Amino acid sequence: MTHTHQPSDPSLLRIAGLPYFPIAFIARLPFAMMVVGVLTVVVSARGSLSLGGLTSAAVGLGTACFGPLLGAAADRFGQRVVLLVLAVANGAMLVLFTVVVYGAAADPFVLLSAFGIGATAPQVAPLSRSRLVTMITERMPEERRPRTISGTMAYESAADETVFVFGPFIVGILASIIAPWAPLVIAAGLTVVFVGAFALHPSARTVSQHRGSDGSAPSAASELFSARLLVVIAGVVGVGMFFGTMLTGLTSFMADRGAPEQAGLLYGVMGVGSAVLALGVAWLPPRFSMRARWLVFSGILLAGTLILLITDSVGTMVLALAIMGIGIGPTLVTQYSFAAARSPLGRSATVMTMLGSGIVVGQSIGAAVAGEIAEGTGTSVALVLPIIAAAIAFAAGIVNWRLSAVRSRPVTA
Repeated sequence: MTHTHQPSDPSLLRIAGLPYFPIAFIARLPFAMMVVGVLTVVVSARGSLSLGGLTSAAVGLGTACFGPLLGAAADRFGQRVVLLVLAVANGAMLVLFTVVVYGAAADPFVLLSAFGIGATAPQVAPLSRSRLVTMITERMPEERRPRTISGTMAYESAADETVFVFGPFIVGILASIIAPWAPLVIAAGLTVVFVGAFALHPSARTVSQHRGSDGSAPSAASELFSARLLVVIAGVVGVGMFFGTMLTGLTSFMADRGAPEQAGLLYGVMGVGSAVLALGVAWLPPRFSMRARWLVFSGILLAGTLILLITDSVGTMVLALAIMGIGIGPTLVTQYSFAAARSPLGRSATVMTMLGSGIVVGQSIGAAVAGEIAEGTGTSVALVLPIIAAAIAFAAGIVNWRLSAVRSRPVTA
């Protein structure tokens, strides 16, 4: 006898509780402010754009090295203790970095403290995804899980998009109105308060039922390096590279026109469309398969980037950004949905932080390389880099199409 949906079946909103969503949303804001905030304060205090780019890359490197390890710790020991430690440590590192930058310390100490910011960054977005997926798979009727997971990934990606668009915008406003150090100090306060609240929320007790009493997982760590999971991470790194190269190239494009401060506003054209389309993924028909979505939407993203080759006005740039916005959000949602479906049992937080780190690494590398090229060779060459990044995401989608054709174990997220 099949289980039919009853009114008493709990919704995700009821399981998680309404306060969960605003807390989780604000708690991820400092993470989106970090890279741009660090760049802003270094350029202001040290007067070096090159050092600013390296410092932003150091933040990304810290996240890349420690993000997945922190995800593994959250899987093993629970999210609460890990997040409480990180909330305090990251808040302290943000303040320490600000003191170091304005002090007489040599550049290597600036880079080291930036690495510390990345290494202690509480990756709220991946841990929120892991928390919600665990709730869905363990407390919802089986036939409702796939659509609910798709809708949840759509919401989470739209929240990420919104935060990553408004994060740099908020940094710009605070730096202009108060001082260049203000965004990092305020981010430190937000981290302690809201990441702390996220850690103390009752849902932080939700631990996968697949974990043993000692916290051990039934799946081997080697399963994290399966081809079907690595191709998703490669695709996410491509998306991260696109974010980094596009924002930097767009800043250079607007600087050539004497209005670099307007880059964030134009970037918002892509971000708003992307967030709306990301939410819309949940309503796509099931017959439009996930592997097809990855190819179609990353193909739209790639097509949008090709317009950059002939962009000679702000109007053409806005058109290109609008088309890219159609592709980028749904591509990211689809990649996270694949990651949820392919996570080894009991290791969802590890997998989600691997993806979160992949975006930051791609963004940091992309921004650093695009900054050097824009400064040394010119904007037109820098605007080729988003095309390469989109091509990486599309190529990963092609490989995923082939890998998805191989029958896998049932989706358990």
